[in-house]
Amino acid sequence: MSRTIVFLSAMMLLGMTAGGQATDRAFIIVQSTTSTQNSGLFDFILPKFRAKTGVEVRVVAVGTGQALKNGRNGDGDVVLVHARAAEDRFIAEGFGIERRDVMYNDFVIIGPLADPAGISGMKDAPAVLAKIASAQALWVSRGDNSGTHIKERALWRASGIDPSGASGKWYREAGSGMGATLNTAVGMGAYTLTDRATWVSFRNRRAFEVMVEGDSCLFNPYGAMLVNPTRHPHVNATGGRAFINWLSSADGRDAIAAYKVRGIQLFHPTAQ
Repeated sequence: MSRTIVFLSAMMLLGMTAGGQATDRAFIIVQSTTSTQNSGLFDFILPKFRAKTGVEVRVVAVGTGQALKNGRNGDGDVVLVHARAAEDRFIAEGFGIERRDVMYNDFVIIGPLADPAGISGMKDAPAVLAKIASAQALWVSRGDNSGTHIKERALWRASGIDPSGASGKWYREAGSGMGATLNTAVGMGAYTLTDRATWVSFRNRRAFEVMVEGDSCLFNPYGAMLVNPTRHPHVNATGGRAFINWLSSADGRDAIAAYKVRGIQLFHPTAQ
């Protein structure tokens, strides 16, 4: 297939004309995280949004870093991710506009019931990582520049420890999404950091449980931003704004709050 055909096919996916302008289309592309997709949240709320507005949402589920990169390239209309500092850079650099807090949950550290590092019940997450490092207990990192990986790196910095020197030893980098990383951790009997929504939805738990939770630094907010239509004229700004406004509306907040797995609410809407 020629490059011209590939280019034209990509423009058709995004609803672009040959001149790079947006065409009328009844769908938007949302660049988002594996946690929102794998937890089942989108399967639950997107039909409600479409019933309300008639706009179809097509989700690209990747790590936060990749979602923001895709947004910079104009490969979407809305970015919905969970790494505030990276989101603020995205806005400051002019790639996104109209950011809005839409929901939150938290991160947890999970591990095997045997708990070789003795961390169960601890509340200080950086101290937990320091103890894991001291014990040289197995730890699996996503290693993919996702929101979870960005949070993990911040926790290691707060602990005063750089685990990169132990890469390939007790510190293992999966380079994969959250579900695959959890499978790796469970298979190896290792600790890892995960968002609570993915953990609650995860089925291959074996003898694993939440070891550490409740530290304020494990707070996990999600923000939605419109990809800047001034920079990328093909952006469906009307549909993108409708989605962000709906997420922040009473209907959207009710839909987010209503989604539960095993009776557990996975995401909490942000008060507007």
